[in-house]
Amino acid sequence: MSTPIDPREERELPFSARPTGRTDRSWIGWLLLTLALVLVVLMALSPSAYVIEQPGPVYDTLGETEHAGENVPLIDVPGQKTYPTKGTLDLLTVSVVGTPAAPPDLLQVALAWFDPSKSVQPLSAIYPSGTTSEQRDDESRLQMENSQQEAIAAALTELGYDIPRTLSVQSLLDGSPAAGELKQGDRITSINGQEATDLPRLRELVAANGTGHEATIGFVRDGTAGTIRVTPYEHNGAVVVGVGIAVSYDLPFQVDIQLENVGGPSAGMMFALGLYDKLTPGALTGGARVAGTGTIDAQGAVGAIGGIRQKLHGAQRAGARWFLAPRSNCDEVVGHVPDGVNVIAVATLDDALAALKAIADGVDPSGLPPCRAG
Repeated sequence: MSTPIDPREERELPFSARPTGRTDRSWIGWLLLTLALVLVVLMALSPSAYVIEQPGPVYDTLGETEHAGENVPLIDVPGQKTYPTKGTLDLLTVSVVGTPAAPPDLLQVALAWFDPSKSVQPLSAIYPSGTTSEQRDDESRLQMENSQQEAIAAALTELGYDIPRTLSVQSLLDGSPAAGELKQGDRITSINGQEATDLPRLRELVAANGTGHEATIGFVRDGTAGTIRVTPYEHNGAVVVGVGIAVSYDLPFQVDIQLENVGGPSAGMMFALGLYDKLTPGALTGGARVAGTGTIDAQGAVGAIGGIRQKLHGAQRAGARWFLAPRSNCDEVVGHVPDGVNVIAVATLDDALAALKAIADGVDPSGLPPCRAG
């Protein structure tokens, strides 16, 4: 005898009798969600069209660095009287994450956007179209070599030495206006009849000529003077003739600066301060940890550099309380100074020396010239 089913009673139906529509829709939803997640991950790990700038190594110009497997003074003046120093005069660097062949992925770029110590830049800003990585590295090395020469000349000029200089052709870009006209080793003397007294003046004269108009370049080759006429063009945002210029000085004595795998001109001021400190009695910093950055020319003018926000964070991580910044970079500094770092604006080597004297004397930082916008 069968027992009637009470309609109020809940009973489990056999599997074959269960509704299937809702289960199928749930399965499809999970599949779509999984596919979406996989797509997001793949997109995040895809190569980007950007590079990331971040704080790089910090080097004390009063200390030592590794060269040929040994620790050697970063700045050495063999055969000359030098004086003990204390504290640090740190030069700062920026590391670039990514190359045209191996750019960072989109996830790295996204994370860098939210990190105040990092900067996201288009690949083309660091690796301009038509410029190979090798050409960029060569240009960067030449800038570093020139910055060292300018820094030595600036420090020795500050000490009263007369330093004659020479501008000579170091390299020529293939296909540039000057290729085939000038040769490596030619000494450049003038642009349009105006004397090229130093590298900044040479750049100024070429820029003043502009593109689309011929410029007359005076040079000396093997003791014989000559001129050529070439038409400058725009390259990486500057007016150029396609010549890499090396600056050399007739120095009264030898100065060696050892710094490997670092390029660009931005360490010039700190090289000059480090050399000046070693050649003068006492300690410029009074024992303080001081960091800084800025180009310099033989006359002691301090110029703007790139990546200053990353360098500010590099100084903070190195424990520097004081930071010497080019006055021309102040617009980028204001509002972006990490906690614990006091920024002093400088425009000349004399400004930097005065700031260091104040630091050594324990002056209140509020009394030193700060960076101001505008």
